[in-house]
Amino acid sequence: MQLSKASVLVVDDDTDVLTAVRMLLKPQVKEIITEKNPEQIQSLLSAYAFDVVLLDMNYKSALNTGNEGLYWLKKIKELHPQTAVIMITAYGDIDLAIRSLKEGALDFVVKPWHNEKLLSIITEAVASKGAAKKASSQTIDKTLTGPELLGESEVMQDILLKIRKVAPTDANILILGENGTGKELIAKAIQQHSTRKDKPFVKVDVGALTESLFESELFGHKKGAFTDAREDRAGRFEAADGGTIFLDEIGNISLHQQAKLLSVLQNRQVIRLGSNEPINIDVRLLCATNVPLSELANESRFRKDLVYRINTVEIMVPPLRKRGNDIILLAKHFMEVYATKYMRSVPDLSRSAIDKLMNYHYPGNVRELQYAIERAIIMADSPVLEADDILFSPIERAPAPEPAVLQSNLGELEKATINRVLEKHHGNLTKAAKELGITRTALYRRLGKYDI
Repeated sequence: MQLSKASVLVVDDDTDVLTAVRMLLKPQVKEIITEKNPEQIQSLLSAYAFDVVLLDMNYKSALNTGNEGLYWLKKIKELHPQTAVIMITAYGDIDLAIRSLKEGALDFVVKPWHNEKLLSIITEAVASKGAAKKASSQTIDKTLTGPELLGESEVMQDILLKIRKVAPTDANILILGENGTGKELIAKAIQQHSTRKDKPFVKVDVGALTESLFESELFGHKKGAFTDAREDRAGRFEAADGGTIFLDEIGNISLHQQAKLLSVLQNRQVIRLGSNEPINIDVRLLCATNVPLSELANESRFRKDLVYRINTVEIMVPPLRKRGNDIILLAKHFMEVYATKYMRSVPDLSRSAIDKLMNYHYPGNVRELQYAIERAIIMADSPVLEADDILFSPIERAPAPEPAVLQSNLGELEKATINRVLEKHHGNLTKAAKELGITRTALYRRLGKYDI
């Protein structure tokens, strides 16, 4: 879609901002509507078909947290998921703006902005309504290494877009997903597209470190600090200085290890074992785990303050069984890789082989598919791979069915009640607070608490 054919809604309680954007966009777009009151958003969305919404993060209220902007972002995406939303934010709210990306925002613009930059962002947002969104994501894909990041499915295109948005920032990223989904390659892709791409990328499997090795490996040690410490040694954080450190399987470290790590992240300093001298570090932190976020939120297992520290933005890597036709795309990629490696001709896939690949549940995800295709290339004699040529590993087990989530505690009941009342009053926070018997400020706090 061309910018000249676009309809744009701007929601901000600063009339100067509304005037400035109206004057900038009026000659550029088909239609522009401005609105001071965010509670009019739903009625405007019902009356008009907007291609882009520019939405302020903060509004004049008793509690200026940015949560009201996030609340309306969620409402817009629920009502019109295809509408591109661009968040308007102040420099001090960059973390909130980055958080808005995982809530569905396409991009954000920081006040005060350059008009050329704002026009560029809006033009990209309008283009995202059509084929340009896919083309933009595929541009990233060509520069990413590793077959796990190949993908034409919607979920993978969303991940590629998110990588492009978060990579240039220094935000801490938590990558979630089952074993074998490609979390490490996501981390490497973020590094490749960051301002630290020419600096070190240091991976540490922290889940495999024993209590005795944890501090020495991560923070280093002085000669004589323990029996085998025969010389001074820099830790992984020092090795990553200026670049990126990737802590894999962070969900498996102990509470004691978590406390040590949190101290380093808060102070941006390490102290080698056997020393009292702090060493300043400048690292970008990426973490990954196969532990669900709901379990990380359990303070008997994981410190909540550490979860917040490592999770400015989260990227959920989908299991292969939820990636549709990406399965065949990946299979054909692996066929080419292993046919070249073993000096064979690249075979075709029969209809029965395709059906078998598409109907399997892949508990081992992309890694399991990779090994199955490698085995098939080695063992098959025909120029066409049949279903019988593709054997999946008996090591993997079928995933256990997900238990139904019950509203079994007061927090869940309170969250459900707030959602129900907000729906009843069409997002009117004043009316909702009145019915709930709390102040508007108290309602803001609960919206932030429950991430509503």
